[in-house]
Amino acid sequence: MTHPFLDLAPLGAAHFAAIEDRVARLLDTEQDVVIMQGEALLPLEGCIRGAARPGTTALNVITGPYGQTFGNWLRDCGATVVDLAVPFHTAVTAAQVEAALASNPEIDFVSLVHAEAATGNTNPVAEIGEVVRAHGALFMLDAVASVAAEPLLPDAWGVDLCVIGAQKAMGGPAGVSAVSVSERAWQRLAANPQAPRRSYLSLLDWKERWIDGGRKALLHAPAQLEMLALEACVERIEAEGLDALMRRHATAATATRAGAVALGGGIEPYVYEASDAAPVATTLRVPQEVDASALVARALAADPVLPLVAGGGALAKEMIRVNHYGPDATRGVVHNCLAALGAALGELTGGTGHAVDLEAARRAVTAAWA
Repeated sequence: MTHPFLDLAPLGAAHFAAIEDRVARLLDTEQDVVIMQGEALLPLEGCIRGAARPGTTALNVITGPYGQTFGNWLRDCGATVVDLAVPFHTAVTAAQVEAALASNPEIDFVSLVHAEAATGNTNPVAEIGEVVRAHGALFMLDAVASVAAEPLLPDAWGVDLCVIGAQKAMGGPAGVSAVSVSERAWQRLAANPQAPRRSYLSLLDWKERWIDGGRKALLHAPAQLEMLALEACVERIEAEGLDALMRRHATAATATRAGAVALGGGIEPYVYEASDAAPVATTLRVPQEVDASALVARALAADPVLPLVAGGGALAKEMIRVNHYGPDATRGVVHNCLAALGAALGELTGGTGHAVDLEAARRAVTAAWA
């Protein structure tokens, strides 16, 4: 018995290359784009292990948990790491990056997360990229959460290694990712004797055996279902229009923030300034005496499909994340999330001390969408 998902013709090199081309157009890049056969942590680690070695001095910007992970990888490669950490309720500034570079002129590598979905902030990459390029360092950007939710222009912003994943704003699969690589990044990797080779982490393998070979012979059998899903989500983005998709995410973020303020009950935006808030997800701070994990569990008990999650690690008790990305960047989803949180808050507190106004939240969401 045939099955549409199992009995598929092999995905050939030409089809694979065509999907890469469409991803490159999405990024508006002339750089080489490599689609990696795994979740975005694969190319992120591959970029760091390819570019860093003993003698490297890296500026690692920490605005959330992924920045902390990058620092660990960099140190594991033998690099000297200068951490620039800012509070998770804000964004880093180009001036802060510039000051760190001036204090450490030996820095030759900079790692940054564009949008931290886990903490709900987004960083001004265009301005930071200008500072990094003037310094002469190689610039790696984690754009997994920002791609398709807000502007992302690796070429114009001087990004040498730009990693994206399809599972958030793109509305695609989690098991495949991509990285755009500048010519000077290729040179940096090729000059590093510690860079992975003949390895699943190796970008150089893709360069030497795929790109330099004219993209005619794949390194290994591709993750076929994930590749077809990636192609389908890029087609959907092209049909909606990238600008329209980004507007939808921005509106969802604005509506969530406004609705949370109107809801009351002691819930407030976790990221202080709206200009620092990411379009892909909105983080909310709960009242001190309320456990965020318990509040989310109560809300999901009423509607299990809502894109609500408590913060990770130490933030689990104080933060809620509304993941309004991809198909969930809609007015209905935002309204339902806030309504469920308001109802759950009333149930947990028995209506004492944390009065919520569901109608005011509904009106705020509607007004923001209009």
